Amino acid sequence: MSAPPSTRRGAALALIAAAQFMVIMDTSIIGVALPRMQEDLGFTQESLSWVFNAYVVAFGGLLLLGGRLSDLFGARRMFSTGWLILLVGSIIAGAAGNVGVELTGRAVQGVGAALIAPSALTLLMMLFGHEPRELTRALALYGAAAPAGGTAGVFLGGVITEYVSWPWVFYINIPIAVIALIATPALMPAGGAGARGSIDVFGAITVTLGLGAAVYAIVRAPEVGWGSMETWAMLIAAVVLLGVFLVIQASRREPLMRLSIFRIPNLGAANLAQLMLGAAWIPMWFFLNLYLQQVLGYTAFPSGAALLPMTILIMIGMIVLAPRAINRFGPKTMIVSGLLLLAAGMGWLSLIRPGGNFLVDVLPASLVAALGMSLAFIPSLGTAISAAPPQEGGLASGIVNTSYQVGSALGLAAMTAVAASYGANQLGDNTALTDGFSAAFIGAGLIALLGAILAGITLKSARPEPEAMHSDRSGDAQAAGGR
Repeated sequence: MSAPPSTRRGAALALIAAAQFMVIMDTSIIGVALPRMQEDLGFTQESLSWVFNAYVVAFGGLLLLGGRLSDLFGARRMFSTGWLILLVGSIIAGAAGNVGVELTGRAVQGVGAALIAPSALTLLMMLFGHEPRELTRALALYGAAAPAGGTAGVFLGGVITEYVSWPWVFYINIPIAVIALIATPALMPAGGAGARGSIDVFGAITVTLGLGAAVYAIVRAPEVGWGSMETWAMLIAAVVLLGVFLVIQASRREPLMRLSIFRIPNLGAANLAQLMLGAAWIPMWFFLNLYLQQVLGYTAFPSGAALLPMTILIMIGMIVLAPRAINRFGPKTMIVSGLLLLAAGMGWLSLIRPGGNFLVDVLPASLVAALGMSLAFIPSLGTAISAAPPQEGGLASGIVNTSYQVGSALGLAAMTAVAASYGANQLGDNTALTDGFSAAFIGAGLIALLGAILAGITLKSARPEPEAMHSDRSGDAQAAGGR
C-alpha cells in the first residue's frame, strides 16, 4: 500500500471528513427549499417527498455495491468516481426545469454518495488503521462530520433559499467536488484494490430494489394506508427481493456481500446499533426542526441557527469525550449508555408545549440527546468497520453505512406515520401539531431504548481498549486494555 507521508495525512483526513459531511448534508439541505421547488417545478404534494427519497433510496440501496467496487478496483479510484458522479448529479438537479429531471439529478447524486461513503471509510482505515490511537481520533472526526453535515444542511438550506435561490442548494456541491477531484490523487493512498474478481450485478439489483421497495412502502403508507393493497404489495416485493438477494449471496462464489462476514464477533451487533441510531436520531432531528418552524414560528434561518448548540456538542462529544470514554469504559458500555441517553433526551423532548419556547422546551433536551448520539456513534462505527479483515474493508464500510441510512429512512417513515396519526398533519393547529411531534419523539425514544437493550444483549464485552483496534493488522503485539 502506498500511503501519503504523515505530514499530509491530516489533509487527507480533512478531505475524508468533508466527504462524509457532504453526503449527509445532501440528505437535509433541500428541506427548507422544497416549497420553492414545488412552485417552480410543478411538484404535487405527493411527489414532493421524492426530492428527498430519490437520493436516500439510491444512496442506501447502492452502498453495498459501492463497498464491493471499492474492494475490487481500489478505494481511491472509487472515491474520485463518486465525486465526479455527485458533481454531475448536482448540476442536473440545480438546472432542472421539471419534476423528472429533478428526481433524476437527485438519484444521480445518491449514486455518487454510495461510491464516496464506503471508499472514504476504507481510505481512513488504510491511512490510520495501523496506528490504534490515531485511528480512534480519526474515527471521532469522521463520525462528527455526519451529524454536523445533517444539521449544517438545514442551516445552509435556509440561508441559501432565503438569500440566494434554491438551485444553489445543489450548486454548492460543485466547487467542493472539484477540489476533492484535484486533491485526491495527491493525498490518498493508491493501494487498496483486492484480488481481481467479478461484480455480482444481479445481487446488486435485487438488494437495491428490495431496499428501495421497503423504503417506498413505508414512506407511502401514511398517505395510502398501512392496510392498502399498494403498501402490502410493496412490502411483499421487498421481502421477496431481499430473500432472493440472500439466496444469491449464499450460493455465489464471489458474492456482493459474504454472508459469513456476520459470523465475525460484534460485527452484526455493531451494525444493528448503527441501524437503531439512525432510526432514532433522524426522526428526532426532522421533527425538532418542524416544531421550531411550525409551532414556535421560527423562519428558515433562525430554525437552522437553533440547531447549532446541538451540533457543537456533537462535535465536542465525538472528538473529545467519546474517545476518552471508550478508552476507559470500553465500546459496549458506551454504545449502551449513549443509546440510553438518546432515549432520555427523546423522552424529555416529548414534553414540548404548544406555547413553549426554545430555552425551556428544546435546548436542554436536545443537548442530552446529542450527547447520547455522540457517545454511541463512534464505538459502534469503529467496532463495525474494524472487525472485518482488511481486504473486506470496503464491504464492511458499505454494510455499516447501509445500516445507518436504511435505519434513518425506515425510522423517519415510521415516525412520520406515528406523528400524523396524532395530528401532525393538521397545519395551523399548534396543539395538534405538538401532540403529533411529541408522539414521534416518544416513538424515536423507544427505538433508542430498544437499541440499548439489543446492544446490551448482542455485543460481547471485551477487554482491550479501542486503541487496540487493528493492532493485529499492524503487527503491533502490545496490548492496550480491552475492547
